[in-house]
Amino acid sequence: MSPGLPIVTTAERRHRLGRRHRLAPSAHAATVSEAADAVVALHATDAATVYLSARARLVGGGPETIERALYEDVSLVRLLSMRNTLFAVSTELAPHVDASTARGIAAKERRTLLKHLAEDGRGLDADWLVRTEASALEALDVHGPLTGSRLTAEVPALQQKITVGRGKTYETETGVTTRVIRLLAADGRIRRDRPRGSWTSSQYRWVHTRPWPEVSATEARAEIARRWLHAYGPATEADLKWWTGWTLTDVRKALGAVGPEQVLLEGGVTALVLAGDTASEPAPEPWAALLPGLDPSGMGWADRGFHLDPAHRGALFDYAGNIGPTVWWNGEIIGGWAQRPDGAIVWRLLRDRGRAATEAVTAEAARLAAWVGDARVTPRFRTPLERELVG
Repeated sequence: MSPGLPIVTTAERRHRLGRRHRLAPSAHAATVSEAADAVVALHATDAATVYLSARARLVGGGPETIERALYEDVSLVRLLSMRNTLFAVSTELAPHVDASTARGIAAKERRTLLKHLAEDGRGLDADWLVRTEASALEALDVHGPLTGSRLTAEVPALQQKITVGRGKTYETETGVTTRVIRLLAADGRIRRDRPRGSWTSSQYRWVHTRPWPEVSATEARAEIARRWLHAYGPATEADLKWWTGWTLTDVRKALGAVGPEQVLLEGGVTALVLAGDTASEPAPEPWAALLPGLDPSGMGWADRGFHLDPAHRGALFDYAGNIGPTVWWNGEIIGGWAQRPDGAIVWRLLRDRGRAATEAVTAEAARLAAWVGDARVTPRFRTPLERELVG
């Protein structure tokens, strides 16, 4: 234990989460980009997560509000970034996410694809890839927005197949469209546009777009670390390393540029906050939330012990560590929820927090059901409790 450090209690951490993550009603955001910025980025691997995470943090508006931000105003964009995972971030923050993380992923994706092309032995090389990318962008300019299958029909080179792992037990023949699209998206030259189907669909159309403005990687990582500490602090170096997927060296350099302050958590653990961010956090009004699988408030730390009873982890996480739909009360996960095939929102509390909590969760479930309407939401990563509730 370090004597003399400011102390941040578990209760205060939960107060911060409710207010800074825009989950307490008095802290709800006016815009979708504000909701995303509050948690730095919204998980976007599952199409529905972006919508349901934003909904929980917004003053009002239906799915069309989030659709407008993604596809009309383009104030929110999806980027392959932290932990090589798809996130939705505000266009204000996107250049920093791009420079801090996505650029490195794009370079690795290109090296991997070029390696596969060379190993395939059909004479496909870097020049072929450059020509194919240019043809894809031209097709999008002429015919876009296009789905991957439509883009393949317009660009003959994308109909090429390659053999991956030739001679290995995992040898397989695969098309190149998905890999080229992934590379163009990682490079910031195309972005996901309105999908086929409803807001729960991941069958995106693609549009040609301009790459993000240049920002130095050092400056970008410092900005991401600063915003993350404001949203998730107090937190540890290990938490930031897990959340970003950066090397330990890059994490320490970013924190060094930010100049955080140490605080003491319950149990004697030392953690970090932004300099001067040590004042006691008053409790917001009581609040309940039904958050989707992969919501940032459940996935923001490597150590989630302050808001999740470890005994409940097995019910609420899948085998790979992805959190499922959760029920929150005043900054603590107290249960899980699911949507049945008939559209009903069902939930179960794993911890009894009294009548007020139960009534608030009941009311929030009714609001969620009305908001979702006729749409059906099945998490991409199924958890034991979610499967049980559906069954």
